[in-house]
Amino acid sequence: MTLDLKRLKAERIANGLTQEEMSKLAGWQTRTPYAKRENGIVSIGADELAIFANILGFSSNELGIFFKKDVPEKERLLLV
Repeated sequence: MTLDLKRLKAERIANGLTQEEMSKLAGWQTRTPYAKRENGIVSIGADELAIFANILGFSSNELGIFFKKDVPEKERLLLV
């Protein structure tokens, strides 16, 4: 499973938040630390994901929505 950064961005936008607002709510002074994580430049740690999810209104029990399953192409073709 991998972190679905598109879902993180979609939830942020759905909540009407900018990257700068998310960053400030997460405790950073500028937009850069959050933007680097949302864009995949810096990995998101478990604690950070929990903070982001909380800001977006999700509990720790709902963190699974931010992940996607990675199934190799060969195996996907076998499932069809």
